[in-house]
Amino acid sequence: MSQTCRPAAPPLQQAPDTIERLLEIMSRLRAPEGGCPWDIAQNFETVAPYTIEEAYEVADAIARKDMDDLCDELGDLLFQVVFHAQMGKERGAFDFSKVVAAICDKMERRHPHVFGDATVADADAQVRAWEEQKAKERAARAQSEGRTPSALEGVARGLPALMRAVKLQKRAARVGFDWDNPKDVIAKIREELDEVEEVLEKKEAPERRLEEMGDLLFSCANLARFIKSDPEDALVAANAKFERRFKYIEDSLAAKGRNIIGAGLAEMEALWVQAKSTGL
Repeated sequence: MSQTCRPAAPPLQQAPDTIERLLEIMSRLRAPEGGCPWDIAQNFETVAPYTIEEAYEVADAIARKDMDDLCDELGDLLFQVVFHAQMGKERGAFDFSKVVAAICDKMERRHPHVFGDATVADADAQVRAWEEQKAKERAARAQSEGRTPSALEGVARGLPALMRAVKLQKRAARVGFDWDNPKDVIAKIREELDEVEEVLEKKEAPERRLEEMGDLLFSCANLARFIKSDPEDALVAANAKFERRFKYIEDSLAAKGRNIIGAGLAEMEALWVQAKSTGL
């Protein structure tokens, strides 16, 4: 059986440890002639989920304190930036150099105490100054587009829902739309929980259950924000705790030569209490 072979691609022209080499690789991958069919077929929308996934893998490597893996994952995330930049270049919208110029300009603009004559007392003062500068930029953008600026503008819709909820709540709090004390937030949570129970008792439509569950979760996120506990971190810790205790149940049953599938709820609950008593 004969096989037609494509001529070997010419070697890359850039040095092996430069960003130019990565840009050239990306350009080759997207080239209509001789490029990779999968890479050529992608667009901003199809690549976006991979970008989010790579960011999570960076965070995971950091959480595991695996520096070798972190180096590798940062490379994967950088490749995502280069991928989007190449697609922007093909559309005539922007290229990698414009991406770099934009972030450089932004960092200098938002750090006038480093690159200008401004001064800040401490890190907290810098955070306030950063947010003030961002608010000015949002207002200027809204004015240039002929619309009224919003305190909630610019909170990315692609963020994890809990994270986005807290960001929205923080923005509202900055302009005075906030609770006075945590007891008020807890009362709101009880109110939302009552509403969840009500829609369940009335057997209302799934859309209503979804709406009330959303209100309850939003209020829980608000309480976490109010008491300065990040809800995303809190849920990550709760997930890890659940995994440890459930694994204890599985291991305890396996030590007796049994499978968890055959165990009853009462036995599993007793083992769960044991796991809890050991500090898991």
